[in-house]
Amino acid sequence: MNKKVLIIGGTGFIGYHATLEFLKEGYEVSIITLPPEIKKGLLPERVKITYSDLNKISDQQTIKAIKGNDSVVFAAGADDRITPQKPAYRFFYDANVKSAKRFFELAQKAGAKRGVLFSSYFAYFARVWPEMKLDRHHPYIRSRVVQESEVISVCNKGLEVMVLEFPYIFGAAPDKKPLWCPLLSYLEKTPYVFYTRGSTNCVSVKTVARAVVGAIKNGKAGERYVIGDQNLTWKEMLSGLMKAMGIRKKIIILPNIMAKIGVLSLLIKHKLQGREGGLSPIKFVNLQTRNTYFKASLAQKELDFEGGDLEEAFSQTAKACANIYPT
Repeated sequence: MNKKVLIIGGTGFIGYHATLEFLKEGYEVSIITLPPEIKKGLLPERVKITYSDLNKISDQQTIKAIKGNDSVVFAAGADDRITPQKPAYRFFYDANVKSAKRFFELAQKAGAKRGVLFSSYFAYFARVWPEMKLDRHHPYIRSRVVQESEVISVCNKGLEVMVLEFPYIFGAAPDKKPLWCPLLSYLEKTPYVFYTRGSTNCVSVKTVARAVVGAIKNGKAGERYVIGDQNLTWKEMLSGLMKAMGIRKKIIILPNIMAKIGVLSLLIKHKLQGREGGLSPIKFVNLQTRNTYFKASLAQKELDFEGGDLEEAFSQTAKACANIYPT
């Protein structure tokens, strides 16, 4: 297998760090990404960057772009922050399922041998907690579950695809606004921090980048790997972020009923606008307030990569957001 990799979305938050990690491992990296062009010097000149909308170029053009690369990484798609017009699933199906399935089908035709699909740890919990019916209640989660299944099912003619399921990711990349900036602004400005009960796994973007390379090198075809660093309660996560910001405040945990009342106004707003969230607000509280833990060490061992950059990632997130919300 040659050491040439094509990354779809390689200038995005995760894609940027995956690009650097592949370069460190001696790979030749090509990128297809949406405009606008990144600033000169943010990536080494040896990285070949094509600015194009993959969904708007022909199959023949896509195959031509893939040819010569034994490995492909699909780091594109839509996340749950987007609130499209109803029905939301139509939007998430086109952005996540349809686009990924087409890309990997064409990658097979182009002769690629190994591939990685980015997904969400919500798909993992849809599998392990079927009683919650997450893929029924949440259009975004449904799109990730279907995306994984569709991509794995079409890749049976020489292209080995692994799925990486990510929790909440921390860190920074040049010229990128961290998605955590509104939360950090809230932590900075409020006298008391109100938040829900529950917990999650958190991961640094550098750990994620090492996982991507590990999957290309060591992953098993058709396997789903849940990638993380550390299981934390929401209170522990918020405390870690505030420590990185140099502040300390009391955190007050809200009862579940108050959290549901709090998101009711958001649901009403969406309905009035004819929009629908990828995550159903009231139903999501039931997931938000559970302990969404998993054993991150399992994937680290199987894919042979190291984690452990979370505290540094909190600090990088805080520094990046400080430039947007100066105190």
